[in-house]
Amino acid sequence: MGDEEEYEGGPDQLEEKLADLDEELAEQRAAALRATLDDFDLDAEDAELLAGITASGDAIEYLPALPVVAIVGRPNVGKSALVNRIIGRREAVVEDTPGVTRDRVTYKAEWADRRYSLVDTGGWEPDARGIDKSVALQAEVAIELCDVVLFVVDAMVGATSTDEQVVRLLRRSGKPVFLVANKVDDARHESEAAALWSLGLGEPYPVSAIHGRGVADLLDAVMKVLPEVSAVAGHEIGGPRRVAILGRPNVGKSSLLNKAAGEERVVVNELAGTTRDPVDEIVELGGKVWRLVDTAGIRRRVHLQQGADFYASLRTSAALEKAEVAVVVLDVSQTLSEQDVRIIDLVLESGRALVLAFNKWDLMNTPEMENQDRRRYLEREIEQDLAHVAWAPRVNISARTGRHLDKLVPALETALESWDLRIPTGKFNAFLAELVAEHPHPLRGGKQPRILFGTQASTRPPTFVLFTTGFLDPGYRRFIQRRLREIYGFEGSPIVLNMRVRERRQR
Repeated sequence: MGDEEEYEGGPDQLEEKLADLDEELAEQRAAALRATLDDFDLDAEDAELLAGITASGDAIEYLPALPVVAIVGRPNVGKSALVNRIIGRREAVVEDTPGVTRDRVTYKAEWADRRYSLVDTGGWEPDARGIDKSVALQAEVAIELCDVVLFVVDAMVGATSTDEQVVRLLRRSGKPVFLVANKVDDARHESEAAALWSLGLGEPYPVSAIHGRGVADLLDAVMKVLPEVSAVAGHEIGGPRRVAILGRPNVGKSSLLNKAAGEERVVVNELAGTTRDPVDEIVELGGKVWRLVDTAGIRRRVHLQQGADFYASLRTSAALEKAEVAVVVLDVSQTLSEQDVRIIDLVLESGRALVLAFNKWDLMNTPEMENQDRRRYLEREIEQDLAHVAWAPRVNISARTGRHLDKLVPALETALESWDLRIPTGKFNAFLAELVAEHPHPLRGGKQPRILFGTQASTRPPTFVLFTTGFLDPGYRRFIQRRLREIYGFEGSPIVLNMRVRERRQR
């Protein structure tokens, strides 16, 4: 990824020039640039985005939480195939090996002009002894984090005792449930699906996830009961800001929650991952009220070792759906692990604001730690493994003693402010013009891609769209993001930079 260096181009006067910017003039220039786009082939989505800029005077919409649909069922009933069919791409990689855990569990999907989140619970194959228990546990997690459940049964096998156990849970939940009779590849097998009426979940929907048969009818029915805004994530605008406390088992998430809540709120046990139910907790920190979405680690049963990681990521995804900002707790007394980085990557993928809390900092000054030069190694690990989130505020805390907990609040406020930050179109285009003038994009194949116009399409996270005449190198895109951060801050928030390559209209 070292191609960024060629865009360094030495110091520039970008900040000074933008500080002296005449905002009215910048807006006029942006409007003129916007007008030049009419000579290019634009699609309906482009038109909608551009209409939003002119009509709303840069007003920004807060996107409410997308409603959540969860897919539950025994192993091998075709859950992943159904996920792939619904999201329309082979993203939920279906592996031949049982037990392949994928980190992704939440996908964005769309049907009949409605967007929603799809949660795939089919991440791993539990062993035979634990199968009933683990499928039930999976169903429990899914029920808790969704608005609608798709319960998938293999119509060719019929209802098993595991299925019946899950049905009991689903009926108790009171959530809308769709019984999906999968593997009905043609009309001759419809009768097998009909036999599933006996489960007492109402009409079975016969589908073939592999061939797509019946899936459209199923989704049409789901859309009729799916709420516009998720009831689970409940984004009340103006309510307490929602914070997810994440981290691998035993880094001190529960202690942090207890200290923040001022009481022994979550059972903390020496066993790794003893807490299981996410508890939303309203707490007061730094004179402000916050809603803490706890995703405490899953109880790890030894023989479900594999599944535990899957649940942890399922819960992490669920918590992120609910949260606006994530505090990822890292244990400074131990080497940063791959799991730590994976959790941070889930936050990035979800587009939430991010704060890094380095816990157990009080141990850094104990004699045994000093002998190991732990602090020096930690700095090196942060440089190597967390370079891609160097923009996230870092707070050193001790959850056990409560030391420096007050420092979390300014970090959270900064990150949320950045997450909500909007740059007016005039300013953004002035920034792009100055940047390109000082550091032009390198020639590629004798051509130089031009940036025609840029706008911030949304906040939460700040998302920018560039209309260009050709693809910009990844290094150049990172360079734009870095300069955006250096000038406008965005501390604690990911920045999304999308490109739309457009061609001039043929006269």
